[in-house]
Amino acid sequence: MDHAWLIWLAAAAVLGVLEVLTVTIDLGLLAAAALAGAGAAGLGLGTLGQFVTFAVVGAAGLLLVRPYARRRLDRVPPLRTGTAALVGREAVALVDVDRGHGLVRLGGEDWTARPYDPAMTIAAGTRVEVLAIEGATALVHPRDEELS
Repeated sequence: MDHAWLIWLAAAAVLGVLEVLTVTIDLGLLAAAALAGAGAAGLGLGTLGQFVTFAVVGAAGLLLVRPYARRRLDRVPPLRTGTAALVGREAVALVDVDRGHGLVRLGGEDWTARPYDPAMTIAAGTRVEVLAIEGATALVHPRDEELS
């Protein structure tokens, strides 16, 4: 059968469309196996060789790739709560912030603050980024556009 590669290609296309519709990963791996079967047919392997190629590539995909892909897709992104959720947010210095004292408006609340770099003094009104929270004190640094 000299057009067997077309049958494998059609099977790969059908499996690919079904994968897009169902997003199961499994059908996509079988579509890749069908493409391998088309390649085997294109190289002139007989029907048995084509099916063996399809089976080996399909089994390898389902046994090796699928578990890894499932773990990656099922992973829930970490949810930052409490003070950890404040790191990276923008605040505004309400008074001059130095290593001795400071106050910033962060998320609608006033927080005690000090500069992340202890040698720095941040002027009142400066927009800052929260780099860390230590207890009830925000460690802040001027935003990049404030430095220029």
